[in-house]
Amino acid sequence: MNEIWIGVVGTSAILFTLRYLGHSVPEKFLTNPRMLRINTLIPVVLLSALVAVQTVAEKSKLVIDQRLAGVAVAMIALALKAPYFVVVISAALTSALLYHFK
Repeated sequence: MNEIWIGVVGTSAILFTLRYLGHSVPEKFLTNPRMLRINTLIPVVLLSALVAVQTVAEKSKLVIDQRLAGVAVAMIALALKAPYFVVVISAALTSALLYHFK
């Protein structure tokens, strides 16, 4: 067995253990108002981190390019309460135009 398979099997075992232990958490901890607030914010934080990493990282270095301008336009559109379709299209058009004229 090579290192990759050892990593896959080890990660699978750890994930199974975490999920099994997660089912044994008492319900009073999961229905705590503080825990419910934290759980509603986790997807937002993870998506924001993903967008940030995909915007300014290329392999192992930081890059400032047209993607950052697209995200900036999307943030402005969101601040102006634009519909989702307008946000996505405006960000894509901005990135594409800057890439084309680069």
